[in-house]
Amino acid sequence: MPGKQQTTFRLSEKGASIKALKSQKENVGEIDKYEVLIKVKSVALNYRDYAITTGVYPFPVKKNVVPCSDMCGEIVQVGSEVKDLKKGDKVISNFMQNTLYGPCTDWHSGLGGPQDGVLQEYVVLPEQGVVKLPEGDKMTNAEAASLVCTGVTVWNALYGNMPLKPGHTVLMLGTGGVSITALQVAHAAGCKTIITSSSDEKLKTVKEKYGVTHGINYKKFPKWDEEVLKLTNGHGADFIIETGGIGTIEQSVNAGAYGAIISVIGFLANVPPEKRPDVAALALSKGANVRGVMVGSRQQLEEVTRFAVVNDIHLAVDKEFPFSDSGVIQAYEHLAKQGHIGKVCIKVCD
Repeated sequence: MPGKQQTTFRLSEKGASIKALKSQKENVGEIDKYEVLIKVKSVALNYRDYAITTGVYPFPVKKNVVPCSDMCGEIVQVGSEVKDLKKGDKVISNFMQNTLYGPCTDWHSGLGGPQDGVLQEYVVLPEQGVVKLPEGDKMTNAEAASLVCTGVTVWNALYGNMPLKPGHTVLMLGTGGVSITALQVAHAAGCKTIITSSSDEKLKTVKEKYGVTHGINYKKFPKWDEEVLKLTNGHGADFIIETGGIGTIEQSVNAGAYGAIISVIGFLANVPPEKRPDVAALALSKGANVRGVMVGSRQQLEEVTRFAVVNDIHLAVDKEFPFSDSGVIQAYEHLAKQGHIGKVCIKVCD
């Protein structure tokens, strides 16, 4: 599509504010023989996207970057050497473009940070950098886009080390996209689920919509780790989706079973340096596996996508905003308020 113009958002100044997100007109990229051109349909936001705009993201970010990593779109052009994709295929992006299988070894191929991302009308990606939605897919574009970071991170946390099994107990902190996705996957896998929130209303909604086994209001029960132990008859949670970071890790270890898998995914909570816990001693006290999860591989994205389609899982989308200057700002602001349940998305086109 040589010469065709598109709307592209770029972060004009890293660490300034959400208002530094600016749209501009650019030429649609040209593909080489191993690449595909994708018409972006929906973009799903992550806390990482907000952290990048406000300067608290701890990893490298390209200057004047096109933000966002998660998209669902339709292929409109394929390179001459592309083997397994064709025009019209519904695809999602792979967060780490160079990590096809195995552990992630660096952050340098991550979309929307060290590399330009997907907050634009069209995006060019290599064939191996996308995953085709399998036959039987009934997900909306926003739901499918939400698999890219949230879905593969959850899959890595629950199946990337010791695999989740029916009857296990899974603890999720908060009601953001990662936690709700973990709840949905664990529920489909036949597990007991526990989720925390500061809002009884949120806990009620999660119970009604997603069938969580137990909810704990951590404002009412500041020692929520003790509540987890009570709810599990002293056993503790076998898997913990740890999105708080240093501010919650001590209670997460306390809430875990002996040998628990504690997946450190987020950094939402903080404490002063002098109050930070001795994580090594805590892990030793429970024989816990405290594991940092760097999203995941293309193989894991394929696996979680198949799992979602076979089990007819529709990832939780809290709200979808329009692809406009005001719409994008509103989407980021909605994410920043942390009042959402599930994912915040941007609808680029139908």
